[in-house]
Amino acid sequence: MRPIKRGTAPNSYGKYQEAIGDLEDSFGCYCSYCERRFPALLAVEHVSPKSADVARETDWSNFLLGCVNCNSTKHDKPTNDQDFLWPDKDNTLAAIEYRAGGIVEPSLTLDAKIAPKAAALIDLVGLDRHPGQPAEKQPAGRDKRYLEREEKWQLAQLMRDSLKRNDNGDFRDLLVIAAKESGFFSIWIAAFHDDSDMRRRLVEAHVGTARDCFESDWTLKARAGGHV
Repeated sequence: MRPIKRGTAPNSYGKYQEAIGDLEDSFGCYCSYCERRFPALLAVEHVSPKSADVARETDWSNFLLGCVNCNSTKHDKPTNDQDFLWPDKDNTLAAIEYRAGGIVEPSLTLDAKIAPKAAALIDLVGLDRHPGQPAEKQPAGRDKRYLEREEKWQLAQLMRDSLKRNDNGDFRDLLVIAAKESGFFSIWIAAFHDDSDMRRRLVEAHVGTARDCFESDWTLKARAGGHV
């Protein structure tokens, strides 16, 4: 899950819906959870549900961007900063692994105290819903997030293989364009895990990505103030 830099509130809001444009300008037109790209149809998502935390209904620090699948799955479930990881506070890219088949799981390298927090975030928005899972984690009929992840995984691997045959700056620029258009930032980062130049290009091309989650060679590091 792409870690993002929130920054200070660009405006004050009478209604939370007014923040959608500022959120897209700050984070790009991607769901903050599943990372799918939506030029339209994203919604202001409240980290702490507005039904339970009315005082933060128009609070910039409580906003992320959510697609219909992640929003409806999360709904008004109670949240906090102790039991969950969050993309604006933690290095969620280091905490969650993406694999072939559309699989999403907590990273096997996580500390035993942190892994449950990553699992709680995944479960909160249903990123582990997949036809290969038990009945309680089966995707709803129109929830195709797992399928889109698998398609983008295959695309990223194909582009990685193509780069080996045609490694030049122009092709790398095209790769970045393809990644931005397809969404699923974490899948592209995983595909180029051993290519520091491509990782740099991907991070720099995606507005709002938290650069303090990366070392100077674009490997991952713990986020200051976060759980991971």
